[in-house]
Amino acid sequence: MADQNEKILLRLLQIDGNNECADCGTKNPEWASYNIGIFLCTRCCAVHRNMGAHISKVKHLKLDKWEDSQLERMIEVGNKSSKIKYEHRVPACYRRPRENDPQILIEQWIRAKYERLEFCMNERPIYTSGHMEGFLMKRGKEDSRYQLRKFVLSEADDTLRYYVKEKREPKAILRISELNVVYAPAKLGNPNSLQLTFMKDGTTRHIYVYHDDPKEINNWYMAIRCAKLHRLQIAYPSAVESDLMDYLTHDFAREGWLLKTGPRTTDSYKRRWFTLDDRKLMYHDDPLDANPKGEIFLGNQLDGYSIRIGAPVGAKDQGFSFTLFTPERTYNLSSHSEQDRDEWMTMIQRVLERPLSPQDSSISARLIRKRGGTNSINIFTGRTGSLISKRGNSSVQLRITTACSWQ
Repeated sequence: MADQNEKILLRLLQIDGNNECADCGTKNPEWASYNIGIFLCTRCCAVHRNMGAHISKVKHLKLDKWEDSQLERMIEVGNKSSKIKYEHRVPACYRRPRENDPQILIEQWIRAKYERLEFCMNERPIYTSGHMEGFLMKRGKEDSRYQLRKFVLSEADDTLRYYVKEKREPKAILRISELNVVYAPAKLGNPNSLQLTFMKDGTTRHIYVYHDDPKEINNWYMAIRCAKLHRLQIAYPSAVESDLMDYLTHDFAREGWLLKTGPRTTDSYKRRWFTLDDRKLMYHDDPLDANPKGEIFLGNQLDGYSIRIGAPVGAKDQGFSFTLFTPERTYNLSSHSEQDRDEWMTMIQRVLERPLSPQDSSISARLIRKRGGTNSINIFTGRTGSLISKRGNSSVQLRITTACSWQ
């Protein structure tokens, strides 16, 4: 009978929807929650187990013994039916996790679905309300100490403010529409952490925050996404919602240590932390610097941008060197391994092959002017750009005008 039940389970896995994890989409799941009736990957199964058997009871498809009643539940439900029930009211702005996403995103998604039943209720989650306030631990700009700061998000004003003292003026006012937020557990060494990134006076600024409660930090992440989406929907009522999703938040394409020389071939190599953020390749002295030491705009390969293996003529080759050519300068870089070098080159080459949008060209002009030694400019002074999203054979172009101020 046990062998027969295992064969039935394997046949159930072949049904569309069951052949990937019900929570993160990983192919070929090996586990199941037999009281919920879903198939799971190993990573998501661990989260289910941590919630407790009163919520989810898990078994391995092959290594554990299956009772007939447990098998009947798997036949009755399955991943597709479960999604209809537990994901019925997922807000459009909510980031649904995929296989390699941060642990906090996956864990809070699973707990929201099955523990809090967040997407089964009529009540709107707090992060969709357009207003949120609370206290986060924020890293200092000049030192590594974290201090408690009050943050206030206002969708109506397009602002995220934080205060050193509640009854005084805000220390800074960030424009939500110009803000990107990413999970940053590896960099901060804290699983419940975020990195806020924005442009100020022609350069990039990073803010690092965390909270002891993973639900709270996840709510802040989703609140920023929801506020951005709601403002875009008001500005572009005829736009398809799925096209607007591209402009909420984005993860960095790649980060890591590289060696870099100065502009002269005789300059020595120095270790720098590199971050590939769309068309900006930033480098820092330390991964948690508030500002990059330098920013390289990556244009299109038809405009004089290219990358190749090896050091420039006359420069020392560190063994895993590669060279980035731009119209303004040649950058001599080196990685710690052949694989790491090849992965960096692949990611950068993909960017160089992409056509430039009007928004890309605007960013390029700002960074070049700053590099050229002219006075810094406020990049948010009534500029007009374009957002272009392509899905399949259709495309949507959104005209945007931004007028932001900073304090």
